[in-house]
Order: sequence, then C-alpha cells, then structure tokens
Amino acid sequence: MINYTECITRLMRDIVSRLPALGFVDLGQVLVFARYGRSHAEGAFATCHCLTLPPTEPGYYYWRDRQTGRMTRRSMWFVTKSPVVYVGGRRIHYLISFTLPRFCDQTLAKSRKEEHYPGAKPWMAKLDTIVHELYHIDPDHSGIRKIERPDGTYSPHSHGPSFLSDVAGMVQEYLASRPAPEVYDFLRYDFAELTSRFGKVVGTTFRTFPSFPQRYIEPLAAQPRIRERVRVEPVKRPRQPTRYTEQDLIVRQFFQESLPSALRAERYKEPRVARLSAALIDATRPVVAPGQDSRACDRDR
Repeated sequence: MINYTECITRLMRDIVSRLPALGFVDLGQVLVFARYGRSHAEGAFATCHCLTLPPTEPGYYYWRDRQTGRMTRRSMWFVTKSPVVYVGGRRIHYLISFTLPRFCDQTLAKSRKEEHYPGAKPWMAKLDTIVHELYHIDPDHSGIRKIERPDGTYSPHSHGPSFLSDVAGMVQEYLASRPAPEVYDFLRYDFAELTSRFGKVVGTTFRTFPSFPQRYIEPLAAQPRIRERVRVEPVKRPRQPTRYTEQDLIVRQFFQESLPSALRAERYKEPRVARLSAALIDATRPVVAPGQDSRACDRDR
C-alpha cells in the first residue's frame, strides 16, 4: 500500500528545505489531501486553497427579469467566510489538494509547461505541479500569491507571464541540489503502475468526501433596511461543517474507475451576486465588486 498524500507531504518538506524561494513555507500550516479526478477528464491536477482570507463585505444574491432588467427578488444580506481547520491543535492556513488518479497520470505532452522541460521524462510534470502549488502560497501569508503587473498594480489572476518559467526554474534548482531519489521516485509511476507495485493507493481525505472545507456564506444577524419591495429569499445554512479537526480526516483508497453517480458533484448555475459596502447601500443600483478567490486552480498545465 502507498499513501500518496504522505509521499507528497514528505517531498514538499524536502523541496522547501532546499529552495530558498520557498523557504518561508511552514508546512505545519499546510494540509495535503486527495480528491477524486478521472484521468481522461478535464480539470485541475491540484489546487491550493487559502483558509486565511477575511470575511467579505456584506452582499446578496439577486435575480432580474430578462426582458426588463428589473430586480424580481433577492437573498438576505450575507458575508462569505473561510472555514477553520485545526490539526494537532495548530491552525491550518492552506490546503493543497491533488486529484487522484488524474494527478498520477499527467505527463508533459501537450501541456503548457512542456516547453520548459525539453527532453525531460513525463513524470517531471508531477514534480512541476507540486512546486507550482507551493509557489501559490503568499510570502506575506495574506492569501494566494499576488501577481504584480509592470505598473505596480496586482493582477486578479493567479498566474502571471513568468509564473510557469519561475516554477520550472525552481524544479531544476531542486534537482540540481541532488535530493535522495527515494523522496521523489513515486512520481515516476502512473496510477496503474502504482496499483500494480503497491496493491492499494490511498490518501488523506475529509470524512465529508467528496466534499472538503470551502468558503461558505452566513446571513447577517442584523439585516440592513433597504427600500426596494421585492421578495427576500432566506440564505441556506452551510450543509458542511465550518470547523474541522484531525478527527474529520480519514484515509481512503482510490481507484482508477469513476465514482458512483450518487457521489458526483451536481452542476448548477448560481444567481448573480452583488457585493456592496454597508456604508454605500443603494437599493436602486446594485454594484458587483469582485473579491479574492480562496483557491488557485491550475488547469491545462
């Protein structure tokens, strides 16, 4: 049996100990866990989730008539918060998830990072992804690493023009430091080979699998008084916990085949959301103000 998330965590410890650019990362505040992801489906190989983002400004969902544009109903005012995760009494600041078996089966071929690894072995794609996710951690511990534009402002995106080349440079620097091969050898095998060699592929997950800690909305205790006369919909309380500990972690076996249909995430389209400062409430002119996402998804890499 091979515990894939333990192997990744051990490799991450070695990486941050050898790379000055990532030396600030405190892996005691990072939890690695596994999610399900089919190998031949579109989707992220891994994702960095930040748990330290502050609550958003108050906002509400609203619905409009397609023809007239008039607001027909809205939700209660709410704020969006980050869940709290403690392991061994210590608060976790970042979750890094890896999709199995998709992560195990990725290669450099036809990926955006292929050009940075001419002649490299296919498994280098996985090492790149691990360094990539660590690089998303903000040195200022304020969320996902900010990408600065040439004019000094910050981009709303989590990948800048040099992001992939920076990661590739760190990967090469790590290998040049001559780490022990047994620390990263598990990356050489795809999911089928891992199963053949070790019998079972397991990883840390949450008891709420396939769900995991995510940002949630909470209605304001004191709802603002505003002028429009539309139906106000209640805000649904989060179905998943908002506080987790090591008691909520389990080790689960992963398989090559897909999950039963009952466990597949249902796709849905959310209504539009308005986010207004409590001091700038204008019932007749809702304003959409984007906030920072708590995760950095890395697709098509």
